[in-house]
Amino acid sequence: MLLRSMFAENYRSLRSIRMDLAGVNLFIGENGVGKSNLYRGLQLVQAAVRGHFAREIAEEGGMASAIWSGSRRAGKPARIRLDAELMDEERAITFRYRIEAGFRPPKAAAGFAYEPEVKEEELTVETGRRPVTVMKRAGPGILVRGERGRMADYPEQAMTSETAISLLGDAGHYPEIGSFRRAVDQWRFFHGFRTDRDSPLRMPCLAITAPLLDESGFNMAAVFATLRHTRQDTVDLDRATADAFAGAYLDVPEPGQFAEFSLVLPEFPRRPFSPRELSDGQMRFLALAAALLSYRRPRFIALNEPETSLHPDMLPALAAMIASAARESQIWIVTHSELLAAEVHRRCGVRPRRVIRREGATWIDGMRQTGLMADEGDQESS
Repeated sequence: MLLRSMFAENYRSLRSIRMDLAGVNLFIGENGVGKSNLYRGLQLVQAAVRGHFAREIAEEGGMASAIWSGSRRAGKPARIRLDAELMDEERAITFRYRIEAGFRPPKAAAGFAYEPEVKEEELTVETGRRPVTVMKRAGPGILVRGERGRMADYPEQAMTSETAISLLGDAGHYPEIGSFRRAVDQWRFFHGFRTDRDSPLRMPCLAITAPLLDESGFNMAAVFATLRHTRQDTVDLDRATADAFAGAYLDVPEPGQFAEFSLVLPEFPRRPFSPRELSDGQMRFLALAAALLSYRRPRFIALNEPETSLHPDMLPALAAMIASAARESQIWIVTHSELLAAEVHRRCGVRPRRVIRREGATWIDGMRQTGLMADEGDQESS
């Protein structure tokens, strides 16, 4: 499924912003403008699907830290609202999910101080006619559309910090909800990778077939082994490694109990370098290669400042991997690097969206309130 648009309101620096999205979405901006908050909003949608929404907000410091701190419309409740619209292109079905969360009432018997209280949720499905509501939640009560097409009370009420989308998905009786959940659960967000001495990237991992990279990177060696020995296709990986490291290649032996790899540099052809010997930049590039070139690429991949610790000479190779992944995945990139943005633009034909602050809130330079960029709107009207 393609993520067609997102909306966020009252979340951190996102006062109210809606964006239409493309196959490759490239964001560039200065520190402190809120670039990361944009896709962090999408992460919270995924957390709602997985049943971790309250925990994610609590880890941010609770609602007081997560909610927009600027002025709000008088008489309107203080709530974080997140919307995501997905399009199943094969079946021509549009899914729209909305979640609203606010503060727990001061004297509420249920819940804890740093938890959000989920106030409302709704999932609608559209197949060419008017949207049809398949799930709606207000407070603890949940309404769900049954097999006969009628809305009925779900027999179990949600706790104040639980999400209905996670409860109903587990029930297994609602195919539309299950389809939406599976799509969002497969999204991958790569904020950066630990490269310290004890980083999971530097450790051998159990030799278990790994079709895609875990967000922590702990199964990177297994991803490489799966490409080399199961798929038997490492053309893109070999090209990226050679381009980034001046002709180097990965040595990935047939796994035993553990999967391992080493980097062979052209100046030392008989001296493979283990992950513990590689630099932070080398390890980060290899982790990005595993994320972007895995056996089964996620339908949505978000990269936060992937240029961190990379030598500028590696950025063309990184952009080439992004272009390769974009043939199968929707890509979201947040970067400070003008060079990386230019390389992605050259290979993918997408112009960077410049993230700015407008009246204290995160905004996209040149974007209209509808979520379209000004030049996109002009093209549509011509």
